[in-house]
Amino acid sequence: MSYAIIGFGAVGQALARMFARKGLAVAVAGRRPPEAFASEARAIGSTVTAVPLGEALQADMILLAIPFGQHQELARAASRWDGKILVDVTNAFGVPVEDLGGRPSSTVVADAFQGARLVKAFNHLAAAKLAADPDVNGGRRVIFVSSDDDAAAEPVNALAEQLGFAPVWLGKLAEGGALVQARGKTWAPLIFQDFVKFDHV
Repeated sequence: MSYAIIGFGAVGQALARMFARKGLAVAVAGRRPPEAFASEARAIGSTVTAVPLGEALQADMILLAIPFGQHQELARAASRWDGKILVDVTNAFGVPVEDLGGRPSSTVVADAFQGARLVKAFNHLAAAKLAADPDVNGGRRVIFVSSDDDAAAEPVNALAEQLGFAPVWLGKLAEGGALVQARGKTWAPLIFQDFVKFDHV
């Protein structure tokens, strides 16, 4: 499976570091042309490659690490999203609840990317924690995963495992997934909670 990260701010770079740590290839793209941040990408690791946005959108799984307010613009960058696994790493903190129709922000993102298979993951930790080694005293840092598409969540769980994290399933976006989605100016209960899972033999 091929991977791409859209957005190369603090969160996008933290995600890129996760891939580089495990030697996994990932394309990174943003609003700037790739040559503008290619050296930054190379500095993170040899498996991190800056590419044009159109090329990044060809990946099987896309991690969306842009500000929430830019998601509609990005959705218009491709004519079709059918079957694409889209990992929503955005947070809608500060966005009025009324602007979201009272719904979880990820369902709003899903509506914009018609046909995509949306999974909420990797969004609850601050960038510095996300970039840090997920091996904590012999345990694995937890990543929460939620989706209305159980089958789409499976490869995201697998990716989290491959990156060294412990995925924890929260269920549907509007149910357990609401625990990792901001509402207005209130952070959800699980956002910024740094949990570690210890596997007992």
